[in-house]
Amino acid sequence: MKWRGCRSVPVLNYNRFYHHRRFHFTTFLRKGQRAQPRASAAGSNGSSTQGNSFLVPGATVATILMLGALHARRLYDDKKIEEARAKGVEFEFHPDVKARFLRLLPLRSISRFWGSLTGMELPVWLRPHVYKAWARAFHSNLEEAELPLEEYACLRDFFVRRLKEGLRPIDSDSCCLVSPVDGTVMRFGELRGPGAMIEQVKGCSYSASSLLGANSFLPMIAAGEAIEERGGEENTVTDATQKSWWRISFASPKVRDTESSRPLKGLFYCVIYLKPGDYHRIHSPVDWNVLLRRHFTGHLFPMNERATRTIRNLYVENERVVLEGQWQEGYMAMAAIGATNIGSIEIAAFNMGSTVVLVFQAPISESSAHQGSSSEFRFCIKRGDRIRMGEALGRWKDS
Repeated sequence: MKWRGCRSVPVLNYNRFYHHRRFHFTTFLRKGQRAQPRASAAGSNGSSTQGNSFLVPGATVATILMLGALHARRLYDDKKIEEARAKGVEFEFHPDVKARFLRLLPLRSISRFWGSLTGMELPVWLRPHVYKAWARAFHSNLEEAELPLEEYACLRDFFVRRLKEGLRPIDSDSCCLVSPVDGTVMRFGELRGPGAMIEQVKGCSYSASSLLGANSFLPMIAAGEAIEERGGEENTVTDATQKSWWRISFASPKVRDTESSRPLKGLFYCVIYLKPGDYHRIHSPVDWNVLLRRHFTGHLFPMNERATRTIRNLYVENERVVLEGQWQEGYMAMAAIGATNIGSIEIAAFNMGSTVVLVFQAPISESSAHQGSSSEFRFCIKRGDRIRMGEALGRWKDS
């Protein structure tokens, strides 16, 4: 007896699942239009099926109401924080159940999905409406965008948009360090000793060495040793033809002072948080020579103020890119830290960016070095200040 296969069994063409094509927003619209007549035909089969059709809009409304309530609660909490900050009240570190719950979530997969969603090309007619809605929600200034809204193909391109020429003038003082980003000043201060700590929030700190990595130049700087170029895969390739304030310069000339004429240097830090509505390109804070660049894998926890109060060692545990090098006043390091939905980091732009931490040397006077008090370098910012790229973070006197 000859065996005969059943012709009604469908055969899947697996090749079509691996066929690469670009996602467009209209693809989802077509799928929705096809699903409507099928749903209406299925609804006419019986009363039970017709009753189940009401579950979908009911669940959708419930989800929208829940998200709206959570958003309203978040706005209320943020308002209370702003009022307390205006009165001079500082919140302390207080871990809660939400922080433990975040460790159970697949934040990396969520961030990857969000990256795919924001990279989806939008139809031209829809782009201005989406970007204006984003700007209203996160207080973005659309007047500063370099291109018309219709020319940003996707939300990711809009997020890392360039600004019109001349909107961020660089401070002309040669004895100052400028902000590399637009953002909010979270913390700043002076680091003392090899095991110096950076305050995350009142009651919780992390070491600068942990942030920059085990093979950082920071221990040598704290011990008073000079930075020397070292070989290896982590070194950057220099190109003497490129030098710019508008990006990280990998070829600025190093300044080597003789031991006898080398002035006293102090070690400082500054933490700047970028909100979703901020301009998200990263620029060079000074003219410097980058000697080392490294990428640290890690979590993608949120980086907002609420997270800093509830997640211990947040800046150390999250994924980050660290640059180290030398400028005219000594050591310079810049860490770009990722967050939830902000895992893609480039030096030039954050793809849905997060936080920048600067650790740098600056001049101090001999008297302040002995007294351990205020230094010749002085920050010209306050905690909670809104700062724009090119504005001075601190100044010192020219000796």
